Amino acid sequence: MWSKEDVSKFILKNNYDIRKSNNGRWIDQKCTPDVVTIVSDCILEFTDGDVNKTFTIKDIWNSDYTENNVYMLFNKPSVDSEMSRNEYDKFFSQPIKMLSNAGLLYEIKKGKQYNYRINNFSILEFISLREKNSLFFLQMYIEKVLRDSEIWIYFNDFFINQDSDSYNTLKEKYENFIINNTKINKKTEVRRIFTKVINPLANKFNKRGTKRGRLSNHIITYAELMYNQENFRDIYSKKPKNITREQWLEENPVSKDGKNYYKYQSIKAKRFLHKYNIEYRNGKSEYEDRYSESMTVHMHHIFPEHKYPEISMYYENIIALTPSQHYGCAHPKNNTHLIDITYQELLLKAKVNIIEENINLNDEKRIIYNFDKLVEVLNYGFDGEFEVENKDFSQIFNIITNFYLEK
Repeated sequence: MWSKEDVSKFILKNNYDIRKSNNGRWIDQKCTPDVVTIVSDCILEFTDGDVNKTFTIKDIWNSDYTENNVYMLFNKPSVDSEMSRNEYDKFFSQPIKMLSNAGLLYEIKKGKQYNYRINNFSILEFISLREKNSLFFLQMYIEKVLRDSEIWIYFNDFFINQDSDSYNTLKEKYENFIINNTKINKKTEVRRIFTKVINPLANKFNKRGTKRGRLSNHIITYAELMYNQENFRDIYSKKPKNITREQWLEENPVSKDGKNYYKYQSIKAKRFLHKYNIEYRNGKSEYEDRYSESMTVHMHHIFPEHKYPEISMYYENIIALTPSQHYGCAHPKNNTHLIDITYQELLLKAKVNIIEENINLNDEKRIIYNFDKLVEVLNYGFDGEFEVENKDFSQIFNIITNFYLEK
């Protein structure tokens, strides 16, 4: 598992000077954090992590995994639909071309067709796991391209001044630069892509960016950077403290798109943890009892997915169990809609021990858990407003113990 520092080192060692590559498609309209994440995930799923396996763009968007997830997440027509072929081609080709330019994929031309294979599995996996990882990568990559191309000065000036004059100067300078150094020869085409260059950086620096071809009136938000901009990623941001989670959901139900989003993220999180558990824990259960002897094949949500979809993708809410533990103890009578409260407490405390052990590792690449997310899981699961000092695991255990004492 690579860290942000490793991603930065990889990007910094490459030269992305557009004047040398003459690549006007170093980034494009569909290169949003959410699209780049799912395309990276689809590539890893198609190749099964085999860095020597070659693929085409059509291989990726014709795969069953792509059909099941892209259609579900982005409300697009089937990949077999003639109406969607051009849209799908852009949806997959633009991020793949960008990943190739960044050095994460090898591009091999065979006649008129381009084949690809993975050049850097670890960073591609890093991007595929979370949209925020993807955004971090994009922000680092975009800034490095602009610095290598010696046009960062105009962006920097705009982020300092944040006025119409600096915005218009930047826009004009960038348009002329791209037209003079790439095959793109129309300003309208440059302007379509410009948003994907400036707004991720505006978000990084907490600045205004561009909106509908003009200087935006507000600081660019995380949600605005996404292809799918429906705000289901933070459904509780406006919940008043004096009403319960259940009341809030009743009044503000999660949309179908939101449910699909959570489902996909949950599947991805469970798959990653299953792989991680095999690699670093020899596939053992994360809770030891008389049923923990066999190999684990199940990833169990401590706070059930159907009731708490918003934390279903958090590693801190998922624990590796044996089949007997999962269906015989965690879910009484093999009913996944039932939870044994006593066993839930035991699993939660076991998971906290695993998280503490992981967070305190000296090897940063192996650290996958986050203390703040653990607190967030408890706030969702217990419908609380707990504030816990960083790494105060004693308080975490007290919160858990006190909650279950009342059950």
